[in-house]
Amino acid sequence: MKKKTISYAKWGYIFLIPFFVVYFIFSFLPLIQTFGYSFLDYVVSQGSVKSIRNPGGGADTIINNGFCGFENYANVLKSDGLFTLSFKNTVVLWLVGFIPQIIVSLLLASWFTDIRLKLKAQGFFKTVIYLPNVIMASALSLLFYSLFTQGGALDDLLGNPVLLTKIGGARGIVGFINFLMWYGNTTILLMAAMMGIDTSLYEAAQIDGANPSQVFWQITMPLIKPILAYVLVTSMIGGLQMYDVPYLIGGTAGNPAGVLKTLVSQIQLGKNSSIGAVSALSVLVFIVSAILGFITLKIMDDQSIKTRYGKKKKK
Repeated sequence: MKKKTISYAKWGYIFLIPFFVVYFIFSFLPLIQTFGYSFLDYVVSQGSVKSIRNPGGGADTIINNGFCGFENYANVLKSDGLFTLSFKNTVVLWLVGFIPQIIVSLLLASWFTDIRLKLKAQGFFKTVIYLPNVIMASALSLLFYSLFTQGGALDDLLGNPVLLTKIGGARGIVGFINFLMWYGNTTILLMAAMMGIDTSLYEAAQIDGANPSQVFWQITMPLIKPILAYVLVTSMIGGLQMYDVPYLIGGTAGNPAGVLKTLVSQIQLGKNSSIGAVSALSVLVFIVSAILGFITLKIMDDQSIKTRYGKKKKK
């Protein structure tokens, strides 16, 4: 007699059903709806979404089908449109925080994983550098705002420079907050990648007379490329979606001089006035994120591994 076998694979699919249901309702359908709205001249009127077109130049007329083609995209992509200015601000704010973040994280990860240094109390320091990551961005933003605003504690201590009213100062504070929040998480990820490297490679390099700099650039960096690519892509996507910190520091106007207006803040400002325009802006953010992520992954792709395992040798 054949014994009955129990298939556990189906239970995995069953447990995944709630995730897919929630994703379909709250993520996929709104995404499709956003694509549709981006081609319509939708605005919010008296609490309801309506399509307003004015083809004749007279008074606005509410119609059911306000299809406007790529008009929303054209308006958003103008030199003074929502996308151009806010995209520049977003990229600058992301770079100001990410460049020191990746440098410090690589340095700390190298120190913590170097067995020759024999650092003490590593667990304590790892906990300390990760703690800012668990603090809400709003709490840190309000803290720094109260410190550096006019009449704040550090503002008085530094001689009333009012950093938040200067473009460089405001961008620097936002970048520092983002750095403080995420460098610990990046350090942990890079440490995990470095700890997975075979120690025999380091021992062989030391026997060959390689110095620490050569070991880092010739062994460590090439072997942690997959994690570096992950960090770059996720940080880039998170940077393009930056909203809370610049908004709490610069307010609705993105002061000073509007340099703290980001892509998402523009979307939030327009969600109650012009759904078509902000939908087009949302689609552009999605497209730019996908393109930049794809380019980053291609650049960080390990060609040696691809050549060794991805192509068949010719006979």
